Amino acid sequence: MITVKREDYEAILAHARACLPEEACGLIGGTIDPAGNKKVEKVYLLENTDHSNEHFTLSPQAQLAAVKDMRANGWMPLGNWHSHPESPSRPSQEDKRLAYDSKASYLILSLQDQDAPVLNSFHIENDEAEKEELVYV
Repeated sequence: MITVKREDYEAILAHARACLPEEACGLIGGTIDPAGNKKVEKVYLLENTDHSNEHFTLSPQAQLAAVKDMRANGWMPLGNWHSHPESPSRPSQEDKRLAYDSKASYLILSLQDQDAPVLNSFHIENDEAEKEELVYV
């Protein structure tokens, strides 16, 4: 299970809409309890340096700054998030291919239907994606 604050969801949504027609992206940091449940403490809104509507790349400098901030606050990197401006909230083949960390959560926000955005979280390992329970608090 992964929990996200409602205001963090709203920040992701606003950033993704502002980046249209390109994919938006960022990192998530927080804590993991002994049962393995993840709690997002902060969402990092980063630039898609590819400026593409089909894929994203995070700036290494921005990633480093985000991880330093996480560590300064006693959090750990939990994964990343990105938007799909024109496709459903599920990992693409490229998303699966680039999912190098099997411990990470991969949040995908679909803006395919602008009036009904969909955010899902996935665990991706060996080209297999499994939906994680996502809870808003």
